[in-house]
Amino acid sequence: MARGERTQHDASCRTRAAATDPIQLWTDEQLLEEVQAGSEPHFNALYERYFQRIFSFVYIRVRNHADAEELTQETFTAVFRSADGFSGRSTPLAWIYGIAKNTVFNHLRRNRLHGERVEQAGPDPLVSDSATWGCNPEEHLELERYTAAIDSHLRSVSDWQAEAFLLRHVHNLTIQEISARTDRSGDAIRSGLYRVKRLLLEAGNFESAPGTM
Repeated sequence: MARGERTQHDASCRTRAAATDPIQLWTDEQLLEEVQAGSEPHFNALYERYFQRIFSFVYIRVRNHADAEELTQETFTAVFRSADGFSGRSTPLAWIYGIAKNTVFNHLRRNRLHGERVEQAGPDPLVSDSATWGCNPEEHLELERYTAAIDSHLRSVSDWQAEAFLLRHVHNLTIQEISARTDRSGDAIRSGLYRVKRLLLEAGNFESAPGTM
């Protein structure tokens, strides 16, 4: 058998072997290849494999549990959305760490800029008492459209996932608190939050959502 044919044969054998193995035994490269094709189960396997390591990496840098959870979710959302950008020049894990590093950097930069703006504002009240303060009719309509779009997208997920999303992002509950309230494991809550967030991100500016045109 020629060398090129042998290489192709070996790759074919590895692919068939992976297909018969439990998904948890797949290599990172095999999982990411399926993620590039849009496979959510293979992404979930990669997510579960490395969530804790990426969370620890992020937490060391932000020193805030809630922020670390949020940024880790953002990291894996970016992994799924930009999987096609993986070139293979590094390992999948190194590539994920790179995304996490950029996510943390952007978070810290936003916080620094916000702090600088607050300092520049001085002691003046942050909320205006002017009668003209507030949304104009166009902005109010746009806000209503966004709200309707979010509601529409949340209807496509299970009740407990929608509840978990609202508890996390509206009521600011921790993963542990949401887990106790919904009687779901912490991993299930994180996975559910990721699914809802990805759904909303894919909706872009919600302009194509049903009932918002």
